[in-house]
Amino acid sequence: MNEILSNKTIILGVTGGIAAYKSAELCSSLVKAGAVVHVVMTESATHFVGAATFRALTGRQVITSIWDEPEEYEITHVSLPERADAFLIAPATANILGKVASGLADDMLSTMIMATKAPVIFAPAMNCNMWENPVVKGNVDRLVSLGYRFVKPEVGRLACGMEGAGRLAGMDEILRALAESLQAKNDLAGVSILVTAGPTQEPIDPVRFIANRSSGKMGYAIAQAAAHRGARVVLVTGPTSIPTPCGVEVINVLTAAEMLSAVQSRMADVQVIIGAAAVADYTTKVVEGSKIKKADFGLVIELEPTKDIMAEMGREKAGRILVGFAAETDDLLKNARGKLESKNLDLVVANDVSKPGIGFGSDENEVTIIGADGSSWESPRAAKSEIAEAILDRVKGLCKREK
Repeated sequence: MNEILSNKTIILGVTGGIAAYKSAELCSSLVKAGAVVHVVMTESATHFVGAATFRALTGRQVITSIWDEPEEYEITHVSLPERADAFLIAPATANILGKVASGLADDMLSTMIMATKAPVIFAPAMNCNMWENPVVKGNVDRLVSLGYRFVKPEVGRLACGMEGAGRLAGMDEILRALAESLQAKNDLAGVSILVTAGPTQEPIDPVRFIANRSSGKMGYAIAQAAAHRGARVVLVTGPTSIPTPCGVEVINVLTAAEMLSAVQSRMADVQVIIGAAAVADYTTKVVEGSKIKKADFGLVIELEPTKDIMAEMGREKAGRILVGFAAETDDLLKNARGKLESKNLDLVVANDVSKPGIGFGSDENEVTIIGADGSSWESPRAAKSEIAEAILDRVKGLCKREK
């Protein structure tokens, strides 16, 4: 990571929250990595940590007022943002998110954010109720749609004594997001993508259901990677324990029928559909209204097929790019090519879920991506985030071809 940050000009914006003291550690890490760091503080931030701290860490004057005009810059709020390789705001309060989302520029920090063309990364930190407030969520969604990046706050004990989402993300995570922004392609800007993820649950009675071992990690990785590359992303997900990707619209469903309905309701809004969900092939014919009691004579449950979501999309394709998955245990490539053709897909991602350490529940995968044009690409075992990027690289190529 140091080689990515080395000699990069980073503006570190510090706003007025209790987590401002952590910005000193972040600043120190950036300087150690070889970055050229310029710190801009809001007036409120100076009540939590002194400008002298950052001046000592960076060896540069710290800007705390819109009236500050250091001699080395011609016009600070314009010249410094023009020189920046990236702009990191940590911590980012609800106040600064609201200002930028509304186009306000009434202090040096908000003015500089408006004046920069460098990637801007917000690392929010605030009370959990504030973070969950629909106004704040709306501001975050708007900023993401405009190309701003976010490092989601962590869940834990907050300074106010409450428990919940709102803690400033860890230093490593923030630095990783900053490094990614410096390498960002932003090559899917203007593309709208719908991703399905996770398992579905087909109810048997009020307490039991049929499901599978899908964790949703692959679909979530694709959704997050697409958002980072500038796409507008809708994630239709079955039940998972994965945190919601920041800046991604999420539709939660339970059953295969609910997932199909959600996908169909958003079809008209998207150009690409990526079906990474492990959708149940069968559902119960009858859902019992009360809990089935255990009996010595056993139990027979009558099942019927669910509708195949990607096959339905293939019939209603209308110029959209469709990417399916083939999670197989036998005849991997043969079965994958069969799905590619029968479902009218543009790409199919084939993986052998019988191999230990990849597929369902793991952080890694090993896939072969097959195109309708006969092309194929094999990925050795890699993190699902890397696999997601490889899939999106091929989606990008198809988007260019459609144009």
